[in-house]
Amino acid sequence: MSLRVGLVGAGGVGTRHGRTLRGLDGVELVGVADAVPAAAVELAAALGVPAVDDVGRLLGSGLDAVWLCVPPFAHGELELAAVRAGLPLFVEKPLGAAPAVAEEVAAAVAAAGVPTATGYHWRHLDTVARAREVCAAAPPRLVAATWLDTVPPPAWWADARRSGGQVVEQATHVLDLARLLAGEVAEVQAVAAPSSAPGRSVDDATAALLRFESGAVGTLTAACAQPARTRAGVELSCAGAAVELTETSLVVTTSGGTERAEPAVDARTAVDRAFVDLLVTGTRAEGLVDYREALRTHHVAVAVAESARTGAPVRLPR
Repeated sequence: MSLRVGLVGAGGVGTRHGRTLRGLDGVELVGVADAVPAAAVELAAALGVPAVDDVGRLLGSGLDAVWLCVPPFAHGELELAAVRAGLPLFVEKPLGAAPAVAEEVAAAVAAAGVPTATGYHWRHLDTVARAREVCAAAPPRLVAATWLDTVPPPAWWADARRSGGQVVEQATHVLDLARLLAGEVAEVQAVAAPSSAPGRSVDDATAALLRFESGAVGTLTAACAQPARTRAGVELSCAGAAVELTETSLVVTTSGGTERAEPAVDARTAVDRAFVDLLVTGTRAEGLVDYREALRTHHVAVAVAESARTGAPVRLPR
C-alpha cells in the first residue's frame, strides 16, 4: 500500500518537496494546498495531482502524513491542525518567525506523540557524518559559521517580522551544524548592520560570538546585501584537526595530511525519503531532525537575532 501524503505550500521549497515526493516509490501525493489558490493549482497541475482549496479538507482526506512547507510567518496553526488530526508532520525550517509559535507547537507535538521531521537536510550528507567522526575524536575549540548571500526573491523575506530575519530564516542551517559538531550553545552576543535598502527591514549583516557548553568558542557571520551567495558553511579548529564543511565539500586536515571529499548523497531528496522510511518501518535515520531537536537550533538563531536587536548577551535555555 502507498503512503498517502499531502503538501501544504506551493512556493519554491514546497515545489522541491512536491517533486521529490511525487517521485518516491511507495508514496502517493494526494493533493497540494496553498494560501494562494492559484499557486496550488499551478504546482498540482505540474505534479499531476489535485489542488485542494482548503487545508482542513486536505488534512481530513485520509492522509498518513503531511508536509508543511510554508514561510516562517505562516507556521503555527497549520502544525496545530495537523496534530489535532493525529497526523505525522514534516515541517520546513525555520519553525516560525516568533519563538512562542514554535514552543506552542513543540508542546502539542510532545503531548500527541506524533512523528515529526524538519527541513535541516544538510545533516543527511555523508560529508557531515564524516565531519562528526572527526569532531568526536578531535573536539572543536573554535567554530566559524558563515552565510554570505543575497536577498532571496520572495517579498516576505525582506520583512523581518514575517521572515524572522536572515539568521532565523537562512543561517539557521550553519547554526545547526555548529550545534551538531561542537555541542550546545550556552550564550550568544551579537551586533548587526542595519538594512541599506529601502523597504527591507532585514539587517544587511550580523556578527555574533558564540560560547559553547563544552568551553569552545565561535562566531557567526551572516550578510545578505551582496549580489550572490559566496559562502555558506562552517570551519572548525579542533584539538588535532581542522574541518571545513559546506553543502558541497569537506576538507579535513590532520597531522597525516589533507582529506577532500564531495557528498555522494543528495540531501534534499534524502530528508524526504528518511521521513517516509520512518513512517513505514519505524526506523529513524541518524540525520533526520525531529521537531524537538530543531527547536534547539531555532532557539540559538532567535537568541542571536534578539541579542543583535538589544545589544545584550542572551543565554540559551538548558
